Amino acid sequence: MSVTKTARGVHSAVHSSAQFGDLPRPRPRPVPAPRPAHTAAGQLQAARMGLAEAAEAASPAVRYVCAHLAALRAAAAVLAAKEPVETHRRGRPRSVWVLLPEAEPALREWAAFFAAGADKRAAAEAGLPRAVTAREADELLHDAEVFVSLVEKTLGIPSRPTLPVHDSRAG
Repeated sequence: MSVTKTARGVHSAVHSSAQFGDLPRPRPRPVPAPRPAHTAAGQLQAARMGLAEAAEAASPAVRYVCAHLAALRAAAAVLAAKEPVETHRRGRPRSVWVLLPEAEPALREWAAFFAAGADKRAAAEAGLPRAVTAREADELLHDAEVFVSLVEKTLGIPSRPTLPVHDSRAG
């Protein structure tokens, strides 16, 4: 193909598109707002819902898992609210419990506490018999409630405690 033919092709393409100049141009799509679950407030709302679910659970394993996951969501709220931290080192993802003290040093002991319970949570999730006792589950639920409230206070987000739930275990 000669340069002249190529130039004519471009020239005719420009002129033919000019006749469509009256058509509305597509508007750029607006960037969606962050989904509530990915914001600090959304993570804390999910944490509160997890605490409510834990409080209603009859099984110690379910209670433990829900409470631990609620604490994990509260920690994620801190990470969502703070400056970005490096989430990967050498291509490997880092645990929220490792990242939390970098984002909020005052929560270092809480991060260590909940990190220590991660294996127990995994055992409970796997359905291992006697993975957690009722007492362990109740204590973790209490600790998770304290932690979620502390995170709310730390982030300056109004606390929204869950309503008292009828204890199905009492009877």
